[in-house]
Amino acid sequence: MDRRRFIELSALAGLSASLPHVARAAFAPSPAHGWRSFEVVTRVEPVATDTDVTVWIPLPSVEQPDWIRVLGNEWGGNAARAGIAVDPVYGSRMLVAQWLKGQGVPELEVVSRVSTRDRALDLSSPGKVADLDDATRQLYTRATELLPTDGIVRDTALEATRGAKTDMERARALYDWVCDRTERNPKTRGCGLGDIRSMLVSGNLSGKCADLNALFVGMARSVGLPARDVYGIRVADSRFGYKSLGKSGDISKAQHCRAEVWLTGFGWVPVDPADVRKVVLEEKPGLTLKDDVVVAAREKLFGAWEMNWLAYNFGHDIALPGSAGPTLPFLMYPQGETAGGRFDSLDPGAFSYTIKSREVTG
Repeated sequence: MDRRRFIELSALAGLSASLPHVARAAFAPSPAHGWRSFEVVTRVEPVATDTDVTVWIPLPSVEQPDWIRVLGNEWGGNAARAGIAVDPVYGSRMLVAQWLKGQGVPELEVVSRVSTRDRALDLSSPGKVADLDDATRQLYTRATELLPTDGIVRDTALEATRGAKTDMERARALYDWVCDRTERNPKTRGCGLGDIRSMLVSGNLSGKCADLNALFVGMARSVGLPARDVYGIRVADSRFGYKSLGKSGDISKAQHCRAEVWLTGFGWVPVDPADVRKVVLEEKPGLTLKDDVVVAAREKLFGAWEMNWLAYNFGHDIALPGSAGPTLPFLMYPQGETAGGRFDSLDPGAFSYTIKSREVTG
């Protein structure tokens, strides 16, 4: 190769490296991309003990005709008894299975199938959307154990929304507040806990999705905006090339919580400030909120979701039926316990369980 040709190739390589990744910069979830179907297989094999063993497996419980349809659940294994239970407050569905003392090595496989379609709302002008009924409004503006709506939570929300005149402006101000002031902490176990009062009191606004999106939800509720966490799991890679915003194959540790806020004239608006901070931390080294790849995601994640993700439920303060242990702040992981106590749901290998996903075509 002659020297001039080498220089030309080197210059082109340098130019290519400096250009933004087109697929990532064009982050644009849209219902026009059509429906996709996924199969999620949860396999649980808890270690045999000399006592009864019970497990609770979250099942897809959210059905919205515009963006997610539950196609069914099947299960098999050697449990002495198994059946579906439903949380009476939020409608969170779960499979409950039990093995009796001395029964042998427990085995359970749960297959869930869903179809999803990207969400993307036109927020430029309101449309004809039925009002939220009083019971639902009350449910999604009330406090939970870890999402208080008074004290420092309300004070912070009022300051964040100062000058906002409409619900849309308030919601956007809270979204920007979370994007601007929080950080994703890779050392946080699982998806975090969502103890928003402790976060605000300590000033440590770092964590993962169940922490950061809970801040948005709790502060929104505190100023009268119905809002809710949506607990689920990633089931496919991002079609837009964002390596931080997708997961396929073994998704045992791909749980992800999102959020929604109700706005008159728009209905439930999808948001995900936690994923904005995930892009900053994980997409590539050294990113800030000002980088194009982050700006593109931030702009869309107020009003849109890429639906390479399965929604389990909206539930808080979940009491597992038949459990002797404490209530859960949310149900997003398989749970299990014996007379000796509850398993560590954030350690699939020790529990043990695996969750795998595949896209179903044809």
